[in-house]
Amino acid sequence: MPLAPARTDVVLNADKVDLVRDGRTLLDQVSMTVLAGEHWALLGPNGAGKSTLLGILGAYTHPTRGTAEILGHRLGRVNVHELRALIGQVNPRHPLQSARTVREVVLTGVTGTIELVPRWTPTADELARADELVGLMGLDHRADARWPTLSQGERGRTLIARALMPDPPLLLLDEPATGLDLAARERLLASLDELRQRRRDLTTVLVTHHLEELPTSTTHALLLNGGRVLAAGPADEVLTTEQVSVCFEHPVTISRHNGRWAATAGTP
Repeated sequence: MPLAPARTDVVLNADKVDLVRDGRTLLDQVSMTVLAGEHWALLGPNGAGKSTLLGILGAYTHPTRGTAEILGHRLGRVNVHELRALIGQVNPRHPLQSARTVREVVLTGVTGTIELVPRWTPTADELARADELVGLMGLDHRADARWPTLSQGERGRTLIARALMPDPPLLLLDEPATGLDLAARERLLASLDELRQRRRDLTTVLVTHHLEELPTSTTHALLLNGGRVLAAGPADEVLTTEQVSVCFEHPVTISRHNGRWAATAGTP
């Protein structure tokens, strides 16, 4: 019987998580609780431990100490391969080598593979869902375009559609706006806002080190520095001039306009 999310409003719960590799402490006593329907941002400077924490939340890494529960299942007591099938994961460094179309890449989300599985044929419902998600990501006109011809922004939106194919309750995004120009970034963020509006039950966690890359629908934030949590909670309470300046070890002024955050050098 396939693994299912436990019936709980707590989607993610990390309790005093440490991660030690080669004698280095990459995460130090990290705790966070994410509830269903919340949209978290993990922020911090390079090397702060953001992607490392996301690896634990995605069931790809086990903590050295402490506990991590994902969709009600504790790491170390669950088949991680079955658990990963419940999580949509978006990695901008997707290792696809072949010239698949946007629609074909999205369909690999059904099988959880990089390439299309030989002799596998999607059902009519799966084809319809792929087209629906391609449309949601604003890629209708590019559905038949091939991977090598896509811009970085188009690839990012394709990968989000792919991650949503199994209809996961949890979506993890690791720096989805990396390498995007201004217009491509804005299209990506608008797509994320629309997705969150349509899927009220969806929970998301997004890693970035740029506040300008946060969608307006962000509800919560966690600041990491040196593997330690400096602040966590509702985004407006966490993303302040004082706390972000401490996190990035540089004086910045945080402002918000039309729901979007911005950071400028110096204090007011």
